[in-house]
Amino acid sequence: MTASPELSGARTASPDLLRSVFRQHAAGVAVITAAGDRPVGFTATSLNSVAAEPPLISFGVGTSSSSWPVVAEAEHIGVHILGEHQQELAATFARSGADRFGPSTHWRSGPEGVPVLDGVLAWLVCRVVARIPAGDHRIVIAEAVVGDPAGGGRPLLYHQGRFTALRD
Repeated sequence: MTASPELSGARTASPDLLRSVFRQHAAGVAVITAAGDRPVGFTATSLNSVAAEPPLISFGVGTSSSSWPVVAEAEHIGVHILGEHQQELAATFARSGADRFGPSTHWRSGPEGVPVLDGVLAWLVCRVVARIPAGDHRIVIAEAVVGDPAGGGRPLLYHQGRFTALRD
């Protein structure tokens, strides 16, 4: 069997290869929040719907992130679907060392004390049911408890290493 031209650029698996491949994958942008001594949060593109019955979601979080110690202990977390107008909010929650809940972030204490961001397309407060080790991350599975899908607008996307919007 001879190598086909389509496989000539194939590379051995590595963190760089995974990043390069997933730059080709457009993903919705969410912010995950949790309440601790101080509120924490981070931008996530790994959010998934897992099951409708019971209503389960999942996301990945790095164990070296500043939010992990609070998420590791939290009984409830917030999930916020960002709109295309919220690129700066996404960047703030993605930036290491940023004051994520500073004056430019509009939020309130929501159900179960979870920080709920204002102006998002939709949000959920979820009860954490599992934290599964996955390399240098944990996959968090949580059951939706309460939420609001009525924000309206178009979603923010992440593609090719930058935030972007849908095109018609």
